[in-house]
Amino acid sequence: MIDTIGTEAVEAMFDALDDIAFFVKDRDGRYLSINRTMVRRCGVRHKSDVLGKTALELFPRALAETYLAQDRKVIDQGAPIDKQLELHIYPGRSRGWCITKKVPLFGTDGAIVGLIGTSQDLGLLDDLHPAYRQIARIAQHISEHYRHNISLAALAEEAGLSLSRVERLFQKVFQHSPRQLLVQCRLSAARALIERNPAAKIADIAYECGYTDHSAFSRQFKSYVGMSPTEYGMHMKKSA
Repeated sequence: MIDTIGTEAVEAMFDALDDIAFFVKDRDGRYLSINRTMVRRCGVRHKSDVLGKTALELFPRALAETYLAQDRKVIDQGAPIDKQLELHIYPGRSRGWCITKKVPLFGTDGAIVGLIGTSQDLGLLDDLHPAYRQIARIAQHISEHYRHNISLAALAEEAGLSLSRVERLFQKVFQHSPRQLLVQCRLSAARALIERNPAAKIADIAYECGYTDHSAFSRQFKSYVGMSPTEYGMHMKKSA
C-alpha cells in the first residue's frame, strides 16, 4: 500500500513548480497523486480528471505506450529511469521535450507497489528542435544496449550528426556526455542486480552489465555508490 499522507506532502511541494510535472502511480499505471503542472500537461482542468486513469486514457496512444513500457520496467524489474529525454504534450496539444525520472515505490514488506516520477519541461517545441529526436534515439539505444559494446561515433553517423554535435547536445540536455550516460546505465543496472540478489558473484554482475574488466567495474561502482560491489552486497544482505 502506498503512503498517501507522504505523497500528499510531496504533491503539495511540487504544486509550486511550474516546469516540473510530478506523479505517483500504482502497479497498474493508474495515477494516484499529481501536481498542477501534470494537470495542465494532460489538458484538463482538475486533478480529479486525471486521478485513477492510465496514460492510455490521457495521451495519444504512441506516447502513452512508451510511458507504460517505462512503468513496467520500473515496477517489474525495480530498475529506475533517470534523465530520459522524451516527447510530451504541451497545453494546446503541441509536442515538446522533457526529461523524465521514475523510481520504484516499495511497501512495508519490501515489494514494489508503484512508482514515483517527475518530468521536467525543457521548453523545446519538437518542430523547432528536430535534432532532439536523434538525441533521444541515441540515448534510448544506450539505455537499452548498455550491456554491449557501443560505438558513439557510429550512432552519431546513423543519426546524421557529427560526434561533437551529439556531445554538445548531450551536455546541454543531460548535463553529461554520452559516455557518462553509458556508465550511469551500466552502474544503475549493476546496483539493481545486487539489490535483487546480494549473493550473486560480482564478476557475473560486471559481465552482465557490459564490463570485461572486473577491477574497472569495481572502481566505477564505488565512485558511483560510495562502496564497493562486495560491500554493497553485504549491506543489502544485512538490510534484508
